[in-house]
Amino acid sequence: MMVFSGLLLAASDDKIIERIAPAGSVCVVGDSCAGGLGMASVAANSGSQDPEQTYNTYCVACHASGVNNSPIMGDAAAWQPRIDKGMDTLYENAINGFNNNAMPAKGLCMSCSNEDVMATVDYILSAVQ
Repeated sequence: MMVFSGLLLAASDDKIIERIAPAGSVCVVGDSCAGGLGMASVAANSGSQDPEQTYNTYCVACHASGVNNSPIMGDAAAWQPRIDKGMDTLYENAINGFNNNAMPAKGLCMSCSNEDVMATVDYILSAVQ
């Protein structure tokens, strides 16, 4: 009788665990569950990321259309006042964010290192130089 009760209790515990299990999970770019979404080459500590791919994944949404008054890639007149402030300022604003986060930190590429962000800034500026 005791063994039967133990089995009944175990089955009851399994049902409770099943009922309180999370209904779903969150999958973000960079997690293995994301597969090929976003940057195909994102991997923890994988080294530097391709600046063109980083631009096309994170920066293009604003810098192709001018959202939030962002300078459009290739528009030398829009970039020149920013270039005049110096590369250190451009890098700092890209890494830390600028203008009350109209330019978000790292362009929201949280898997990017500071060096990746600077290389992407260089890539963007190569279109106007």
